[in-house]
Amino acid sequence: MSKALVIIDVQKGMWAPGFAPYDDEGVLARIAGLIAKARAAGVPIMYVQHHGKDEPNHPLKPGLPGYPFHDAIAPHAGDDVTVKTKSSAFHHTDLDAKLRARGIDHLVITGMQSEFCVNSAIRGAYERDYRITLVSDAHSTGDLGPAKAKDIIALQNTISRDFAEVKPASEISFI
Repeated sequence: MSKALVIIDVQKGMWAPGFAPYDDEGVLARIAGLIAKARAAGVPIMYVQHHGKDEPNHPLKPGLPGYPFHDAIAPHAGDDVTVKTKSSAFHHTDLDAKLRARGIDHLVITGMQSEFCVNSAIRGAYERDYRITLVSDAHSTGDLGPAKAKDIIALQNTISRDFAEVKPASEISFI
């Protein structure tokens, strides 16, 4: 079984004014730790980057300060980047083809906006018959109206159990 680490939308714009990802420094540190483990094991790291093309001032639009990946987890030369314009990393992208070409059948998923893009990636991967591990403490979001980020993350971890194995970063192995 061949794994890949998938990092979804950990872009500077996720720290836009008025939006604070829950436990952001902890989540960034855990993702960085997973990147180090994946690199040490020779496991591909697949970055997914949201392109907010439909709104002129979208914080994740190319050319704006929010588009690049957060410095704490930014890709290195040779890391793969898939650009998406919808919530799902698989919708009209070449991610599935790139994964299949590398013989990858198990995705270890991390990233931003638990209830949107992380959720969509899990479901898209499930529909394509990938084995999935959601890293329970390496995805985040901000408060959404009356819903608190901590509760949204907990809910995502709970509902993901129907589609994925859910484990903390400390239990993830790439060997």
